[in-house]
Amino acid sequence: MPTLVSFHAHPDDEVLLTGGTLARAAREGHRVVLVLATDGGAGLTGRSYRSAATLAAIRRAETRAAATALGVARVAFLGYDDSGDDGNAGGNAFARCDINEAAAALAALLRAEQADVLTVYDSRGGYGHPDHVQVHHVGVRAAELAGTSVVLEATAERELLWRAGRLLSRLPGIPDDFGAIRIREGFAPAAAITHRVNVRRDIAAKRAAMAAHASQSSGPGQARTLAVFLRLPRPVFARAFGREWFIERGRTPAGRPLDDVFASLPRRAR
Repeated sequence: MPTLVSFHAHPDDEVLLTGGTLARAAREGHRVVLVLATDGGAGLTGRSYRSAATLAAIRRAETRAAATALGVARVAFLGYDDSGDDGNAGGNAFARCDINEAAAALAALLRAEQADVLTVYDSRGGYGHPDHVQVHHVGVRAAELAGTSVVLEATAERELLWRAGRLLSRLPGIPDDFGAIRIREGFAPAAAITHRVNVRRDIAAKRAAMAAHASQSSGPGQARTLAVFLRLPRPVFARAFGREWFIERGRTPAGRPLDDVFASLPRRAR
């Protein structure tokens, strides 16, 4: 069975864009490996922690709990520091790392795991966080070094996400600008999508993995994204998160998007 490696910037990112896909692949018998560039020590939280190191340790533990919920076989951290929203963290910040150096570390893991498919982010890094943009660059380079044949850029349909955000912003307790934050110019237009993956059978696993990231349930003065999503009634949650989207590098979108992240592999590999 082919192996899927999913590369992300911070703890909890793996759930939001790819959690259902990872759970589905694991349920179908594939080996699934999760790689995090950072441990999320600069993440916003409404709770008080003594230091960024304390928060990072908690977030590493939360990632392992979320991975268990998704059926992930291995979790690895590259060891870079969370760059923060502005990308101006210290010298070991992922956004400032040497791309070839980081890519070599990831490529070594891809080779060791004999990875068939790698997920990264789209060229915008989704909503533009500096670490997310760096995941794109490092991941693409790592796949070149390792010879990983299929690279999928995790994203979302911009138009659909915008409409969903506007609807969510009308619900009680949801910030008024929730639907507008970094969406209008981020993610990808529907015409660019090559894969639209149905993950409704795995929605319970995705929700459980979201809940595992408890430190990110609130931020200074307001509910954070995960908390907003976990407030949704289960039927609404299933409808909102029942699909995940990818752009396959080197593939021209044509016709109906594919529903299987392994679809591009030769049949003998599947």
